[in-house]
Parts: sequence; C-alpha cells; structure tokens
Amino acid sequence: MGDVRLHESWKTPLQGEFDAPYMAALRQFLVGEKDKGKHIFPSGGEWFRALDLTPLDKVKVVILGQDPYHGEGQAHGLCFSVKPGVRPPPSLVNIYKELGTDLNLTRPPHGFLEHWAKQGVLLLNSVLTVEMGLAASHRERGWEKFTDAIIRLVNAKPDPVVFLLWGSYAQKKAAFVDSTDKGGRHLVLKAPHPSPLSAHAGFFGCRHFSKANAFLEAQGQTPVDWSLPPV
Repeated sequence: MGDVRLHESWKTPLQGEFDAPYMAALRQFLVGEKDKGKHIFPSGGEWFRALDLTPLDKVKVVILGQDPYHGEGQAHGLCFSVKPGVRPPPSLVNIYKELGTDLNLTRPPHGFLEHWAKQGVLLLNSVLTVEMGLAASHRERGWEKFTDAIIRLVNAKPDPVVFLLWGSYAQKKAAFVDSTDKGGRHLVLKAPHPSPLSAHAGFFGCRHFSKANAFLEAQGQTPVDWSLPPV
C-alpha cells in the first residue's frame, strides 16, 4: 500500500489481508485515482494512523466511524479526529457535549484525538480514504473487508474490550463481536450517531464514556483519560 506505516503488532496478523487480491485491486484503484490528479485524504502516510498509534495488544476501547473527513486539512487517519488548528466538526462537538455532561469535562479548544489513541482507544474508520469533497467516494472498494479483519483481530483478544458503536452503520459492522449480552467478554455499547441529525435521539445522555471506564476498571484495566491536553 505504498508508504505503509503501522505498529509492528498489526503487521503479521494482517499480512494475509495485505497480500489478498482485494487489496491489490484497492491499491490499483488508489494509484489510478492519484494518476488522474484527484486529491485523496488523508495523506498516504496516515491511512493506517489508527493502527500505528494503538498497538493490537493495547486496544481497550474501539470507536467505529465511517469515512474520513473530506475537507482540506481535516482527516489524519483517526475517526472523528481532525488535525490541530482545524475547527472540530459538528459530530465531534456533540461528542464533546456528551463528555461534558457524562464526565464533567470542559470542551477542548481543538479536535485532535491522538491522546485517546495513545491510551488504547482504536479510532477506526470503516473506509480509510476519501476523495476531496466527495463523501463516501471510496466505499465498496475493499477497505470495508480490511477493517472487518481488524475488528475480528480485536474481537479475538483474550482481554475484554469496549466497543462504542454509534449509529446503525457501526452497529451492523461490528454485529459479530463477542459481546457480554451474548455471554461473551466484550462490552458493546450502542447509541445513535453523534451527528446533529441524530444526536438528540439518544446519543446525548448515553454516558458511554463513564460506562466504558467503569467496565475497564471492573476488569482490572486502567480507565481512559477522556480529557484532551492542549496541542
């Protein structure tokens, strides 16, 4: 995949995916798009940023998104996150509102979520690239199969993980997770998407952040510091 940068812990388990025909087809598609002069976000070195910052053995929470942001300078490989200096998009603003009511955290002045990723929060989009200005432009090209494999690897971890599934898309994608309500070991928390269209339908008040930390602590794991330091 060109300039592949991801943590060593993912490389061997995912090697079969990188070698698969669907990934060769995806690679060919992306090269072709670039050759046509199309702008693809995020930059190639950041496609696997979530896997680079959050080693497989350190994953304790998974947040699933759909596509990268398609505006100039926004996406950098972590779902819901934007680069320093970029105004937080509406869904992220709503996530911050819920953090405020759930954990009494002051809203950060930025939208850069790497602090979460470095603590074991896998901020994974289903599709890892997008054409500038065209939402969903790289769907059904192979990324979904690749990210399904990532979720399967996390699901196979022996230590319990919290899955925060916001919106029907994320809930369908991770429907196979071995959740506690099916007698499994992972905590799956579901709510509507935090977008302005659905946040008032149940995302606000879901208290997923405190519930995630309570579960982690009950399992003897370190809770996540959901506050975000200045950047």
